[in-house]
Amino acid sequence: MSEQQPIQAILLGLALGDALGWPIEFLSLQKIHTIYGPDGIQQPPDPALVTDDTQMTIAIGEALVEAGEADLDTLMEAVTRRLIAWSNSPENDRAPGHTVTEAIRTLEAGSSWRESGNAIAEGCGSAIRVAPIGYLNQHDPERLREVAHAVGLITHAHPSAQAAAIAAAYLVKLALDGVPPDEYLPRTLEFTTGISDEFRDTMLRIEHVSQWADELAAIMYIGNGWVGRETVAMAVYCAMRYPDDYPGAVRRAVNIPGDSDSVGCITGGLVAARLGLDAIPADWIARLEHRDTLTDLAERLADKKRSLYGAS
Repeated sequence: MSEQQPIQAILLGLALGDALGWPIEFLSLQKIHTIYGPDGIQQPPDPALVTDDTQMTIAIGEALVEAGEADLDTLMEAVTRRLIAWSNSPENDRAPGHTVTEAIRTLEAGSSWRESGNAIAEGCGSAIRVAPIGYLNQHDPERLREVAHAVGLITHAHPSAQAAAIAAAYLVKLALDGVPPDEYLPRTLEFTTGISDEFRDTMLRIEHVSQWADELAAIMYIGNGWVGRETVAMAVYCAMRYPDDYPGAVRRAVNIPGDSDSVGCITGGLVAARLGLDAIPADWIARLEHRDTLTDLAERLADKKRSLYGAS
């Protein structure tokens, strides 16, 4: 496997999970089943359009290429520039969340990244954009923690959102390390110890439902995905339920009456990180919006990782 393939799989995998979930975000289960049948949506539309989740992930990836090895303030200056540029671009037409929009406006007005985040915001915007951090810092978990915390804090300052951002990046590292999915929960809880009781309690719901036969009841017990702690926990459940099945995992992730695209995004990146590019259907990749942009970014992130750590 070439060095860029893991990050290429991650970026394409998360984008396709995002694209699979976007058409049914905000729909009730009844509406999903009426439109797509009893099994729900099964493949992305053609073209497979992404949301702000993938767009922000690209912005963070570009910042890491630019300054991934720099001190934290220099890196966060790059993150700030990339987020502002995205916010002001024609690409920003996919209804980003209010918390993200207001935080970026605050940054643009000159606030520090340490002060721009909303202290009561628990939304999943902190967690959906951090997969490249887990990839680049796979071999340096303390740097991973530091960067994921900062990249989450810039918009979402609530402790549970911070824990979700750190966990989402760390889970990508675990997947790249080849850790079995049934170890994701205890290892993630250990890595995020002491950050947020709400995050821990939500993650423990996975353990409660892990043996339930009714997958829909299980994932809905965990949450609906609008807050970061639920989005991450739901993604871990899907990765555990479908450890060797990328399409199965993202289908389970998105067919919910909740934040379908965000749960699909995190699930897609996590499962693809472990299984690799060949696990993603080629016809899905062929229809993906920004496929070439994501592939180019993957190559440059792989180059950056080689320059920092050598071959992985």
